[in-house]
Amino acid sequence: MDKLGQHISQQFDEELEDIRNRVMAMGGLVEQQLSDALRALGDIDAELAEVVITNDFKINAMEVAIDEECVQILARRQPAAGDLRLVIAVIKTITDLERIGDEAERVGRMALHFAETGGESKMLVGINHLGEHVRAMLHDALDAFARMDTDAAIHVAKQDEKADREYESILRELMTYMMEDSRAIPNVLDVMWSARALERIGDRAGNICEYVIYLVRGKDVRHVSMDQVEAHARSKHDD
Repeated sequence: MDKLGQHISQQFDEELEDIRNRVMAMGGLVEQQLSDALRALGDIDAELAEVVITNDFKINAMEVAIDEECVQILARRQPAAGDLRLVIAVIKTITDLERIGDEAERVGRMALHFAETGGESKMLVGINHLGEHVRAMLHDALDAFARMDTDAAIHVAKQDEKADREYESILRELMTYMMEDSRAIPNVLDVMWSARALERIGDRAGNICEYVIYLVRGKDVRHVSMDQVEAHARSKHDD
């Protein structure tokens, strides 16, 4: 009987480790999609933009598969405490990763249209910088998740304010382009929607950091101030 109990426990541990690993694999694919979308926009590369658009289904399929595995774990194992938080954090994280994939696809679509309509690269200076900023946020958020590092999660979450400021600066610059030349409006709108997609990616990277704090500390830090987030992240968990 003891041997059976150990076997079941080991198998459960393997299942939990598997969903963690699959989240990281999904995160890697989303990172690649974002990198490709940014390069397609920055290089005004229509061919690469089409690859980004086409590959979005892979991310969607991974979300469905991981979500199904989590449902099976909840039904068969009825996890509690930290194990339950892990499953919940995984479900929430893959939802945000799928939506980041959607935003990357949106950037790809804007890049394709920008290339087809002859957009000028001078409009992309600010957005290239924002893109690299949120790409780094995503990478670091996933790294914090992998290491269950709340300090790293806080550091990434704080970067979202900078991303918001960059986004607002880009909008002001793009408004100037539209006022100076109304013929540029279609291309400006492509860049504007791309900037909006990138700003949302920054928000979702911040969400993943909140899930890390929830997973490690057992504290729900959504909709609270950054000072409160830091306090919760450094406090003991509830169980």
